[in-house]
This record gives sequence, structure tokens and C-alpha cells, in this order.
Amino acid sequence: MADIQKDERAWVGVVRRTVTFSFAFIVLAGVLWAFIDSIPLATDEFKIMAFGIYGAFLSTHLIIQSFFAYLEHRKMRRGGLPCSYTKSVALTISAYQEDPVYLRECLESVKNTEYPPDKLRIIMVIDGNSPDDQYMMDMFKEIFAKEDVGTYIWKNNYHHWDKDSAEKFHGDIMPDDHLYQTNMNTVPASKERNGIYEEMNEDIQYDNHMAHSGPYTIGMEMQDNFGDQLKEDPLPIFTEIEMEDPTRMEVETLIRTKRCVCIMQKWGGKREVMYTAFKALGDSVDYIQVCDSDTKLEPLATLELVKVLESNDRYGAVGGDVRILNLSDSYISFMSSLRYWIAFNVERACQSYFDCVSCISGPLGLYRNDLLQTFLESWYNQKFLGTHCTFGDDRHLTNRMLSIGYATKYTARSKCYSETPAQFLRWLNQQTRWTKSYFREWLYNALWWHKHHLWMTYESIISGIFPFFVTATVIKLFFSCHLWDIMWVLLTIQLIATVKALYACFLRGNMVMIFMSLYAVLYMASLLPSKYFAILTMNKSSWGTSGRKKMVGNYIPLLPLSIWWGVLFAGLLYTIIMMSLCTDCRLIDAEKNYLIYGAAAYAGYWILMVALYWLWIRRCCRKRSDYYDIEN
Repeated sequence: MADIQKDERAWVGVVRRTVTFSFAFIVLAGVLWAFIDSIPLATDEFKIMAFGIYGAFLSTHLIIQSFFAYLEHRKMRRGGLPCSYTKSVALTISAYQEDPVYLRECLESVKNTEYPPDKLRIIMVIDGNSPDDQYMMDMFKEIFAKEDVGTYIWKNNYHHWDKDSAEKFHGDIMPDDHLYQTNMNTVPASKERNGIYEEMNEDIQYDNHMAHSGPYTIGMEMQDNFGDQLKEDPLPIFTEIEMEDPTRMEVETLIRTKRCVCIMQKWGGKREVMYTAFKALGDSVDYIQVCDSDTKLEPLATLELVKVLESNDRYGAVGGDVRILNLSDSYISFMSSLRYWIAFNVERACQSYFDCVSCISGPLGLYRNDLLQTFLESWYNQKFLGTHCTFGDDRHLTNRMLSIGYATKYTARSKCYSETPAQFLRWLNQQTRWTKSYFREWLYNALWWHKHHLWMTYESIISGIFPFFVTATVIKLFFSCHLWDIMWVLLTIQLIATVKALYACFLRGNMVMIFMSLYAVLYMASLLPSKYFAILTMNKSSWGTSGRKKMVGNYIPLLPLSIWWGVLFAGLLYTIIMMSLCTDCRLIDAEKNYLIYGAAAYAGYWILMVALYWLWIRRCCRKRSDYYDIEN
């Protein structure tokens, strides 16, 4: 019977793969045909303006996406999800050279989280153990002074440590409780020796997770004699006990026995920090919540996430609504706040309707711990083009959950406020890093399209090829020898952005979203060229965005912007020269009128919006404490 069921699952998998990738091919071919053929569906009498099949397709896509986002919000607003208050949650905070103001706000908000204290643990892991990092631990101890607090300054981390300490450690007899914790690993010892453990994704999925073999543990009868064996016949350097830092047991004991814990460890990057919290927790909690040290949680944020996971066993992870904490700092941070709202409440809300959210954002997400532990090692040891991946930890964690067939959700009822770069260069570095992880994870995500709704396949293709189509369209029109073509592409982009902004105003119930129409120029001038730079440097790994206590010194991402602006200027210059030399390129009377009216409308719109920004937004955001006024 078991063999028959296995064969049936295999056939179902083959059929789903065939259907999914056939659908993907049809979507890709259809979009390519619509873009290349450029068949006009409607034109004016002079055939100067045209609305083609590709434009109609993009418009339809935006309408469908907005419609399903609206339906998901209707379900969220109804609420009514119960909470048993029986699930244990570990709220993990990743910290790196954090601004003390943001860190204090983060820790105070975590302290005020409304969830049963006996079911909530708080773990902050600091990426760095130098005296310069001590202020973060001191602040943690100050804020949680009345709690059961444990702190530890770890000279190492799970993957980088001094072997001399192990040799000294093996000269002593380990206590029995340390023996127990050393051997209670969540993966087979033979597979963990080299630090790499790859699970079989086809075996660990929703349909057969309960039947999947549990974590390997060493029997208690072996532990009774293990200490004597260690004294008489020390293990060679390549065995598991030698390949582990013995002080990790102190870290694990602290995290598993104390309610509030702060660990300072050797620098290793954000993924190393997250790994420490996940690994040390083991199977001691039901859910693990992720949070960044610049994030301010609303009191009910954790509770609302727990409600979603409790509502359906198929849900493996859920993310919340991330708003911007420092939107009044600059134009960049203000525009980021609007873009965040669209990304979460339109794009991810639509994905949530189909149970396939592509990224559970790092500032606010909740995972089923039993599932997370099954792919923890492979998540940490992710490599791309031979390089160990550090950034994109949240997107890959989500992809791992999707890869085993579990659904991922989004709820706007759980909210937090997070810092965003206020300076252009730091923002550009952040966006470049995110783009790298997006395209890298796009390739990984494609392997699991067949396990989820066809919407995930469709949206992945559309969002993946969109930047390339926009680039080709802009370059083509800038070198078309007609000034009107350049004006037309600017007007079209602005019109689409304005319509989308008006819909966001309706969905959010706040007219501030009309300023989202200005984001289109920021995208065209900065984000679009940075995507190509990100693709070319995809295997370069680092935190990407520097700690908030340091100024950004990486100016390399400005290079693709300079090249892009040079190409557009060359196209404009080429068009002007050709219009003066070639009679076929000269404007007809109707085209001149269109150009004049179009330029006037475009300039007038921008003058109006900039004036509104300075008179309304800058004035009401003058003080940082006023940011709630426009964050409805």
C-alpha cells in the first residue's frame, strides 16, 4: 500500500510539473509576442498616440492584482480568528551596530508585546563582540532588568571558533547535562560534521511531514558511558565533538532556560546571527518570530501572527505589515514609506490570497519552528555560483518554506515600524542588495512553482521580465528620432503610476498615497539601472547596508546610474540631431501640438505635486513624532 501511494504521489508530481511549466511557457511566450509585435488596439486620428496589446496586458495585470488584494483585505478586516494562547513563541532580534535610539524603541516595543509572558521568549543576538558593541547588551539589560535575563559574550559563533579552546576543553570531564545538550542535535551527526546538511525537499512537505522521520538523537544509554570514553580515547580533530565550539553549550543552555537572553558573538553577518538564535532554540518553542533591531512592534503584532498560523495547519509562515519609522527624515524615506505600503498591502496581499507570499520580511515574520528546523542547515549553507550567501536571508527562508509545500501568508492586522535609509546612497546600496537576492531567489523559487497556485508562476514571470521590457522600451523610444516618442513614454509611465496611486488612496483611505505617483521617476532613474549592476555582481556577499552608526562609503552603485543617464542623454541628443538633419524625422503640426500640450501637462503635474509635498508633507512631518499622522 505504501509503495502504491508513493507511486501515486510521484505521478501527481510529474503532472503538476508538466502543467505548471507548460503554463509558464504560455505566459512567457504570450508576453513576448505582445511586446515584440506591438499591435495597436487604439490610436488617434494622426496615429501619433497608440495603445497596444502589451499596454493592455499590463493594465489587466494591475487590475487583477489590485482586485485580489482587495479581496484579501476584506478577509483580514473581518478578523475573528481565535487564539489559544497555548503556543510558545521565541521573538528573535538581529542586531548590528544599531542606532541607540532605534534599538531602544525596538526593545521597549518588544517588552510591551501583548502575549502571555510564560509563552514568550525574547532573544537578541548581536553581530559583534567588541567593546564598541557593548552598548547594545547594556541597553538590553537595562530595559529587561525586571525579567529573567541572561547575557553572554561569546568569543566565537557556531561556524567560526578557536580550536585551542576545544583542545583545552577536552582535557576536562564534561558534566552529564552538557553531554546531553551536546548530542541532542537536530540533524544527523555524520551530516553535520562538515557544517552542511541538505534535506530532501520531496520527502519533507505538507502531505507527509507527520510521517517524516524525526531529528536524530543519541540514546540515553550511550550518554552514560560517553564521558569515560572521552577521557580514555579522545576523539580525533575531525569528529563532531571536535568540530564544535564547546562554549556553544553555555549559549544553548542560556537561551533554553532564560526568558530574556542577549548574546554578543563573533562577527559573521546577519545570517550567522539568525542561525545562532534558531539553532540554540532547537525544538524548545512552537513558533519563531524574526525581528530587526531597528523595528518597533505594535503591541498586538505577535498575537495577530500567531492567530494566522493557528488557523490552518497548512500555513508554514506569516508576515506582517511593515511601515516606515523615519519617513520624515528625507524625500527618500518618505517615498520608501509609500512604496512599502504598496509592496505589502497590494502585492503581498494579492500573493496571500493565493497562499504564496514570496517574502516574509525580516522585520516582522513568524515561522513554524518544527518546519524551520528541518531546513535550517541548508538555509544557512546556501551557496550561489560557489559563494556562500549572506544577504537575502528572509527571502530564502520563505523560499525554503514554500519548497516543502507549505503556504505563506500576510496579515495587515500585524504591524511594525522599521527604519529605512534616508540618504540616497545608502538607500541605493540597500536596493541593490535586495535586487541581488530577488533574482537569485527567483531561480530557486522556480523549482517549486508546481507545489503552489499558478498565480505564483504567473507573477514570478511577469515581475521577473518587467525590468528588461521597460529598459528596451525606453531605449527604443529615446533613439526613435522623434521627440514626441520620448514625451509619450514619460507621460505613459506617469499616467500608470498616477492610476495606481489613486487606487492605493482608495484601498488605504488616505490621500497621501497620491504621492506614490512620483515614485515612477525614482524607479526609472535609479532602481532600473541598479538592477543590472545587481545581476552582474550577484555573487558578491555582505550585509549590503552598513550599520546605522557608520556613513556609507560604497559609491560603486552610482556607476550604473551614470551609464544609464549617459545612454538616455545620448538618445535625446541623437533624436535632436536627426530631427534637424532628416526631413522624415521632423515634427508634423499635430505632433508639435501634442508635444507642447504633453510637456505642459507633465511639467504642470510635477510642479503641483512638488508644491503639495513641500506645503503638506514636509510641514506635517517636520517633527519625527508626527509620523503617525500620515501612517493610517
